[in-house]
Amino acid sequence: MARVVRFREIGGPEKLELFDEMAAVPRAGEVRIKVRALGLNRAEALFRQGKYFEAPVLPARLGYEAAGVIDAVGDGVKDFKAGDAVSTVPNFSLNAYGVYGDTALAPVSALVKHPPGLSFEEAASVWMAYLTAYDALVGSAKLTRGEFVLIPAASSSVGIAAVQLANLVGAVPVALTRTGEKRERLRDIGAAHVVATAEQDLVAEVKKVTGGKGAEVVFDPVGGPTFNKLMEAAAPHARMIVYGSLSPEPIVLPHFSLFPKVLNISGAVVATTAADPVKLAAAIDLVVKGLESGRLKPVIARAFTLDQIVESHRYLENGAQFGKVIVTI
Repeated sequence: MARVVRFREIGGPEKLELFDEMAAVPRAGEVRIKVRALGLNRAEALFRQGKYFEAPVLPARLGYEAAGVIDAVGDGVKDFKAGDAVSTVPNFSLNAYGVYGDTALAPVSALVKHPPGLSFEEAASVWMAYLTAYDALVGSAKLTRGEFVLIPAASSSVGIAAVQLANLVGAVPVALTRTGEKRERLRDIGAAHVVATAEQDLVAEVKKVTGGKGAEVVFDPVGGPTFNKLMEAAAPHARMIVYGSLSPEPIVLPHFSLFPKVLNISGAVVATTAADPVKLAAAIDLVVKGLESGRLKPVIARAFTLDQIVESHRYLENGAQFGKVIVTI
């Protein structure tokens, strides 16, 4: 038997339910994982709310990130076997697979062998965050040594990954956070500069730390009115990448901030890297080497049990965490 999480209606965290079912048998190209830990993501909350890129087919499963041990393999699986410790990357549709539960099926294309030196909880905290940051900063922006990168919502799991990846390539991460409460923790994880946007003048501070030129790269999950401030703080010809919409308000672009600076504004989704085998292999290689060296290190905000799946999603949505929210099995 397996315990799995499903939701039968679109809505809030209270729609998540635990069900006891027969453990699914892996089909060709699939494995079955005995899950030890789950990583939670805002994408999954949006999917549950019916606000994601794809609409859930009800009753729906949920979950991109699991870490555990393979206990069965389907036909044609050659590179993995029962007993292998693995984690999953987010390169599949949530309508095809969902890993929330104590047992989960996953396609071979989504598997990564357990990174050395990590706990299962840490392994479940890696791939959405680091691949999202990699896709935007390395894949799209081509961030290089000495460049300044602005990272709003820097205390999120993706924000922390972005700070660490920026340091890995020799760039200068400028962490943005609402108040100074998290300043020291952000410095501890590698932020070269921290700006508390509710307490300091964002544009003035960024101009100060960049010697007046502004930031060459902006990595924004918020959008809304604050995006105009980020445009003011950006350098001429800056690459501005939007990967989320935490603000309920749309981005309205002011022409005379955009035109004279010749800004390059684009969106980013993790699937650009995660669904391309060549790009994914390069990203995994860089991240695994960073983990092995200790220069990349996932931060866990809080752990819940599977029985607390509703509470874990409520905590995820309050946005106050520093790092990754996980569920242990």
